[in-house]
Amino acid sequence: KERRVVGVGELPCCGESCEGWPETTLPAFEAAWCAFQQGEAAGLDYDLRVRRAFFAESRNIGRPEVLLEIAAEAGLDTERFARALESGEARETVLEDARMGKEHYRVRGTPTPMLSDGTKLKHPIAFPHLKERRVVGVGELPCCGESCLAETGELFEQALL
Repeated sequence: KERRVVGVGELPCCGESCEGWPETTLPAFEAAWCAFQQGEAAGLDYDLRVRRAFFAESRNIGRPEVLLEIAAEAGLDTERFARALESGEARETVLEDARMGKEHYRVRGTPTPMLSDGTKLKHPIAFPHLKERRVVGVGELPCCGESCLAETGELFEQALL
């Protein structure tokens, strides 16, 4: 089956260009770490809000002011959140987690679902096409609709064994 590559100009961006598209999601990972410092439930809620902001609302989660807005929307202590984000501790921790994932588990990106023993599960996702370390397009999803639902269900079944 021939696969079509979607060019960056075709991505669902705000307005006519991808100006609002984040150059990196590292700030979002740092912000999630900061939210988790306010409790597990707060961190999980914040994480979901960031994903919704990016995927459903086309908000630029690479911008600190957007992440702070989301923190306020989640009811976090925004002063504490901002201090944690500005301290540099979040970046240090996130980069160390990324290094460990790459070295110990050969993680190359997210999501990388795996079992507690380190076995990677293949998830039906569309992979980016890179040129000079920048995303220039996205491949087609290997499945859609009910077939993706079934594949995702199989992943959960494997994890529960």
